[in-house]
Amino acid sequence: MFARQLHASAFLGFTLLTSTLLKAQPPNIVFIVADDMGYADLSSFGAPDVKTPNIDRIGEEGIKFTNIYAMGPECTPSRVSFLTGRYPQRVGGMECAIGTGNVGRYDDATRLAQAGDLGLPPSHAVLAPKLKKAGYHNAIFGKWHLGYEEKFSPLDQGFDTFIGFLGGNVDYFRHRELSDIDVYLSGRDILKSREGYTTDLITEDAIKYLNERRNDPHTPFFLYLPHAAPHFPFQGPKDDDGTMPSSKDWTKGSRETYLKMMESLDQSVGAVLEGIEAVGIADNTMIVFTSDHGAMKPGLNTPWRDYKGTLFEGGIRVPLLVRWPAKIAAGSTSDQVGSLMDLTRSFLEAAGTETGELNLDGEDLFTLALDGESLIERSLHWRAKRSPQVWSATRNGKWKWIRNENDGQVSEWLFNLDDDPHEKDNLLGEGMTPRQSAIYAMLRLNHEAWETNVAPNR
Repeated sequence: MFARQLHASAFLGFTLLTSTLLKAQPPNIVFIVADDMGYADLSSFGAPDVKTPNIDRIGEEGIKFTNIYAMGPECTPSRVSFLTGRYPQRVGGMECAIGTGNVGRYDDATRLAQAGDLGLPPSHAVLAPKLKKAGYHNAIFGKWHLGYEEKFSPLDQGFDTFIGFLGGNVDYFRHRELSDIDVYLSGRDILKSREGYTTDLITEDAIKYLNERRNDPHTPFFLYLPHAAPHFPFQGPKDDDGTMPSSKDWTKGSRETYLKMMESLDQSVGAVLEGIEAVGIADNTMIVFTSDHGAMKPGLNTPWRDYKGTLFEGGIRVPLLVRWPAKIAAGSTSDQVGSLMDLTRSFLEAAGTETGELNLDGEDLFTLALDGESLIERSLHWRAKRSPQVWSATRNGKWKWIRNENDGQVSEWLFNLDDDPHEKDNLLGEGMTPRQSAIYAMLRLNHEAWETNVAPNR
């Protein structure tokens, strides 16, 4: 089976990965995250109407992962998972995107917001602190969305540099949410507006940072670029009419505008790739591109069912592209089931950091996908709360169970993803076989046990 997923030359390159990893110079890591981008909004993943040659190049010169999940169907929980390597439920209050202006959107989140505690505590941060301990210099340019309070600053969570915005959505030209300015220009103390298109500003900061690395070539770095694009408000780089969108228009947008935002994002990625090459560090720089979850309309999640905010495949399946010339042979594809939560362990293992004592929930995706002889079955769990709804789901191998409770009304689904990857045929109900009934019961029991295991203590 594995031979069908990877070219032979790629496999030979991958088998060298684990044997030489700790002996090699730790790689620089550039992690680029699109915001609300759909699975099918890249040319290499089936986009019918937009060209993304620079983003696609990452996979062409490395590996394309086709079976990767976000650990939440919204921004905040997904980001918690890959910065901690753990299920976002363990933190408490982070199962839903933090609302504009620091609003909690379900009971625990509301309670924490009222107490000034809605955000990712530094005690839960794993990725940046561990890389820093391993000698990395860490920078973030872009979207944080893990707490507005001062105590949740990325500068207290292992990052040495932060320029960006705290909330979940900002005007691309005025860099504000609907009610307030929330752009950090320098460190933690200066809050003021800045001229330019958000995607361009993030890119400028990234290029400047890469050029600064010339002065310290022996210190590896972690460059985290969480973009705003193509998240609403839907504004292309030439769409500034001098005013903020009104609240009723904040989430409205055309596919045409969305494509302009995607093309701008692709150009940004191209500039970063060129910057890495100009500094002369391309060979041992790992570049990773993904989206934090599925798209809302007008984004495309084809061929998967539904959109952002749900636990159908369209809400949580994401593209993942990885390039690392020193270790990964070009032109390969993996269908290994994995998650963005796995990237924490993957990055730390690549950096030569011990992870055994960290109690991570994720696996080393590179080892799973690249060093085995067959695809490994995974068991993954989700829960997403946004009052009055609670979504729950478990995937175990080819089986997936989903539950939605909405204001007291409950719906459930059972799918065999091998036979029905597009989730069209709900196996629950009349005609359900004894085996399917047993699988349904098993998935529910497993999910209940998982919920007990990840219960937060705050």
